[in-house]
Amino acid sequence: MNLISLGQSDLKVSPVCLGTMTFGEQVNEAVSHAILDRSLERGVNFIDTAEMYAVPTRAETYGATETIIGNWFAKNPGVRNRVVLASKVAGPSRATPWVRSGTGMTAADIEASCDASLKRLRTDVIDLYQIHWPERHVPAFGQMYYNPEKETSTTPILEQLQTLEKLVKAGKIRYIGLSNETPYGVHEFIRYAEQLGLPRVVSVQNPYSLLNRSWENAMDETCHRLGVSLLAYSPLGYGLLSGKYDASGTTGPDAPPEARLTMFESMRNQRWGRAVSLEVGRLYNQLARDNGLTPTQMALAFCYTKWQVASTILGVTTVAQLDEDIDIFGMQLSADVLKEIDAIRKQHRDPAQ
Repeated sequence: MNLISLGQSDLKVSPVCLGTMTFGEQVNEAVSHAILDRSLERGVNFIDTAEMYAVPTRAETYGATETIIGNWFAKNPGVRNRVVLASKVAGPSRATPWVRSGTGMTAADIEASCDASLKRLRTDVIDLYQIHWPERHVPAFGQMYYNPEKETSTTPILEQLQTLEKLVKAGKIRYIGLSNETPYGVHEFIRYAEQLGLPRVVSVQNPYSLLNRSWENAMDETCHRLGVSLLAYSPLGYGLLSGKYDASGTTGPDAPPEARLTMFESMRNQRWGRAVSLEVGRLYNQLARDNGLTPTQMALAFCYTKWQVASTILGVTTVAQLDEDIDIFGMQLSADVLKEIDAIRKQHRDPAQ
């Protein structure tokens, strides 16, 4: 895999990124370290984590993922310099008082979160520090519409950016990114950066998969014209695009017992657990099989080859899953398959938006 530049930065990352939200919940520390070792062996130099991980977030596992990664760095001297490390500061509390209380995300919150992440990660600097979700109200995490009556913002974007600049100047972070963002948010962060000489956003981490191509509804043009890279998360739609739920659903007697949507009821109540998401996922999975592909091959090859995607974030629970997903890199989908994919989307749009 050839390394690529993120946005207008000097960060050189692999087009496949190792997501780590399973570490500390579905995956113990020993297996997590084996996955980290293998990803580096396979040419993946990009690791993404967050202060609120593991997922589903719980008070008992808050910060566990960063701690596991920090222990890996400590166990393997020199490895830290071989990877691009990304983490995230959580946005306003979403029924997660163990992350932070209140409705906002203050400058003090951002600084305290960064310091705590650095300590858990056992590193002096985070290469890419991202705002996990906007401090203001946005249609995200399954909400489809913006509602100004739900606005509770207390920390303006400019103040957030100035705080991140402080962290850059202190040498604690190198570059900044956003996540679960909208065109408005990206434009505002870039506008302030360009007008006031503040750090410029280099990437946005948003959902992108066959079940959620909402990025293509304005965000792709916004980020293309502004020189901001997409980090695509949930490319397999929380497993719906792997085919493992096709026969059983997520809760049937034959449902895969160690799969996320089977294990965690809270996740089934989100966008990935919608009946329509499962139904449309089955359509894509059957399309893959009809064309001699596995569902996973078609779903990942779709993300890997889209011009909109800079790096695709993989979430795995075993080394074997990691190898399977990386082996797909380089696979090209035929024009006919892509046409059929678009036909399904035209009829069913984005069920997991």
